[in-house]
Amino acid sequence: MKLAELIREDSIVLDFEAADKWKAIDRLVDHLVAAGRVKASQKKLVHDALVAREKIASTGMEHGVALPHAQIEGLDEAAAALAIAPQGVPFASVDKKPATLIALLVIPRRSIRQHVRALAAIARLLSSAEMRATLLSSKSSKEAAETMAREEAKEFA
Repeated sequence: MKLAELIREDSIVLDFEAADKWKAIDRLVDHLVAAGRVKASQKKLVHDALVAREKIASTGMEHGVALPHAQIEGLDEAAAALAIAPQGVPFASVDKKPATLIALLVIPRRSIRQHVRALAAIARLLSSAEMRATLLSSKSSKEAAETMAREEAKEFA
């Protein structure tokens, strides 16, 4: 699965704000439900799995990136959301800096290989300082989605 298919325009939230990582997870799960990417009946299951994973170890990385993720039993298909949070969200990150880009990923438990590949693709994409800056300055969800799709296309060209 291409990253552009996973993080679509309807799953990108601009000017995202949350008091902490727990509120960020809440809001992003709500967004995935509202966008029809996660069934309302699975909201609690998805939320609880993400919180349980986050309690094991923070998914806050370096350079303002956080990658909350979980494998979900019974989930129909992978879903992801990207929060662009210029003000930053406290995420207990490795470098102690707030997260300005939060890529939340949920994958069906049966798709372990897809989970690892998707996490690697997101991490690779967001490892570029230029890409992070471009996403942070996006004026619309469409612009952010197109930026990611172009960058991903370069990798496979």
